[in-house]
Amino acid sequence: MALQLSHNTVVTTKVDHKIIVLCDGVSSPANIGGLFRICDALGVSKLIFCHAEIDLHSSRVLRTARNTVKTVPFEISTEDSLQVITTYKKNDFQVIALELAKDSISIKNFSSGTARPTILVIGNERNGVSEKILRLTDHNVYIPMHGKNSSMNVVQATAIALYALT
Repeated sequence: MALQLSHNTVVTTKVDHKIIVLCDGVSSPANIGGLFRICDALGVSKLIFCHAEIDLHSSRVLRTARNTVKTVPFEISTEDSLQVITTYKKNDFQVIALELAKDSISIKNFSSGTARPTILVIGNERNGVSEKILRLTDHNVYIPMHGKNSSMNVVQATAIALYALT
């Protein structure tokens, strides 16, 4: 008797955590596919891509996403990230950036104290979240690191942050 369950035998419950992930300049096909997959797994309402050319027909995106491009609501915005964030803030969304900044709070100690819908902003693979966006956020959070490196891959970091927020 096999111990490992298959995709067909696992029962999952669809949950919408009222979290939108805004990707500011994320451009790697592997990361884009991975973000679709993790957003599906953790009940994200929508995935928004800004400042990047996204090819949803890329074999790397599709292979990594494993059909979640069909299940996760997404938008490729032609607007600037700042405009998108400002629009959502006017609709009472709180904005949290995943970035190591002077005022960042450890994700382990973070509590927004509110049930407001949330935008989690993640930045470009090389440059992170821009200063302009960090000035607009309600909170900035970081993942404590225990090795010599001060950062990790954007998909893994997003997975940890989303799990902590949900």
